[in-house]
Formats: sequence, C-alpha cells, structure tokens
Amino acid sequence: MACDNTNVVPHEEEPETIETNQEKKENSMSSTLVMRKTPEFTMEAYDAKTGHYTTVDSKDYEGKWHVVCFYPADFTFVCPTELAAMNAKADEFEKMGVEILAVSTDTKFSHKRFVETEPVLKDFKLTIGADATGEVSRAFGVYLEDEGVALRGRFLIDPHGVCVAQEVQAPSVGRNVNEFLRQVEAWQHAEKTGEVCPANWRPGKKTLPVNTEAEKMTGRVGDYVTIEELLS
Repeated sequence: MACDNTNVVPHEEEPETIETNQEKKENSMSSTLVMRKTPEFTMEAYDAKTGHYTTVDSKDYEGKWHVVCFYPADFTFVCPTELAAMNAKADEFEKMGVEILAVSTDTKFSHKRFVETEPVLKDFKLTIGADATGEVSRAFGVYLEDEGVALRGRFLIDPHGVCVAQEVQAPSVGRNVNEFLRQVEAWQHAEKTGEVCPANWRPGKKTLPVNTEAEKMTGRVGDYVTIEELLS
C-alpha cells in the first residue's frame, strides 16, 4: 500500500529503481489503445485469396477503416471458428470499406498449411500476418510472454489510424462477428453524422443528436429513447 511506506527517501538521494522481470512484463503491456494512434508494423503474411506469401505494412491501411484481429495459434480449436466467421462476413466488411488483417505468432508457412487443411476454412480469402517474433502482438499489448502467443485481441481502426474500439479476451471463448459488424456500422455512422449511438444501436434505429441538442438532452436522455426501444 502506498500509504504504508513511511520511510520517505529525499529526492536527491532517491535510489535507482530496479524493476523485476514481472514488473517489466506488466509495464510493457498497454492497458488500452482506444483513442490512440495504433502502432506501425511490417510483417510477412499469407494472402489466402491469392494463395501467395506477401508482406503487410501498417502503411497499407492508411486512410482506410480496418481491423487487426489477433488470435492465439493455428491448428487449435476456437481459432479456426473465429477466422471462418470473419471470412463469412468478409463481403459485408468490404461493402463498408473495412479491410481485415488476422494475426498470430505462427509463421507464414503454418498459415498456408492451416488454411489448406482445416475444413472450416474452406474458401478462406483473408490475409493472415505472421508475427513470429511477437513484436506486433507486444506493440498492441496482447502478447503472452510465457506462452509466446497472442490473446484474442480485436482492434477497430479509423481512417486516421486511431483505434476506436478494442476487445481482448482469454483464449477459451470466441468473439461475436455479428456484434463486431454492428459496432463498425455504429462507428461509421457516428463519425459521418456527429451523432452518438446508444446501446444496441443498429442502422435505422434512433441516435442521440448531441451535436445539435446537447443542452436539451442533459439529464433527459429518456425523453429521446426508451429502454424498450434500446432492447428492441
């Protein structure tokens, strides 16, 4: 406890701080990237659409909505179901101008073999980054040092390179691609209109016009939207 330490060392005599390995590990992981510029990166990748190896660079996504989606490993169990779900919605993301980059710490060779042999990944057409050193996963704050793999981290990044939504989960439970699509639609609408989207918002439902009626709405949000409308 900070208040338990009664032996205060004068500033000029303060000893050099020595971090333990655990402290260094914890300090190297950012708690969130939301509302911050995302890290730059370059890495090898497998482009399943063309069937060829390639290189991906963060500069490739400048000026575009995109998602960087980390998963623990190829040839596992939950991971291929998540990749298949994202792939099944790839056309919808494309219509919204959103590019998808999946990433794990496997090699590009592993990615190719994984896509070719896993039945649920039939007709897979996304690009998978090969973060074999863990450098990119570390930069995004999702790398597990002891295991050498990434957590399930999904980052939605706007055309300015700023992360607007981040979701990080432990390995045992997969993420919901339909909910992620809803979030993308909401973020794009909010950026375009200056309005904000209440809970569960979908296209066609009410937004909150804080860009024009903020003073009227303060403390009176229930006059604009009801709980029944939010849950419908």
